[in-house]
Amino acid sequence: MLSRASTQPALAQTLSPFAGNRTIQEVVLVLAGTALIAIAAKIKVPFYPVPMTLQTLAIMLIAASYGFRLGTVTVIAYLGEGLLGLPVFTNTPPEAASPLYFLGPTGGFLAGFVVLAMVVGYLADRGWDRSVVRLFIAVLAGQAFLFALGFAWLAWFAQLSSGATGLGVEKAFVAGVTPFIWAGLLKAALAAFLVPAAWSLLKPTNG
Repeated sequence: MLSRASTQPALAQTLSPFAGNRTIQEVVLVLAGTALIAIAAKIKVPFYPVPMTLQTLAIMLIAASYGFRLGTVTVIAYLGEGLLGLPVFTNTPPEAASPLYFLGPTGGFLAGFVVLAMVVGYLADRGWDRSVVRLFIAVLAGQAFLFALGFAWLAWFAQLSSGATGLGVEKAFVAGVTPFIWAGLLKAALAAFLVPAAWSLLKPTNG
């Protein structure tokens, strides 16, 4: 079965201690999710050829365990925190979080976070969060949109510190895509393993 029954909660809702009050449950999950993404954005892991953060891994896990609606809302709320000036992004500080930050080199990737959450969450709602293979495919599909938006913005629209607009196609691909392909595959594999594994642990108690 690819579609989840309408009464079947997402993984995060199943684990939440606030199941009796949906409003409180969702507010807590959104706040916890934005905090997790912000913390993950600050964690840099040495990885060839460039260090990687755990930010996109956090978004993958949230989308897969929250589902389409709540996962998307959480990522939008995270971006809203940055829009309001909270230092939740990888480069803040030293850069200042503000509306202008979204016009910089990472603006396309920030928008891509929402699409990543939408794609993974949509497929998770249809049962792909229970299968390692299907969730891996879902995350790869979401990352494809993330990289496409990030690349396009960096190539043609990003406002650079030099005053130029965009790096151009070749430089944008080398700087914004190539160094992160292997890291993206690793994160996809981790997310695809962790969420179905959590569901498997719940089987004895949930029947």
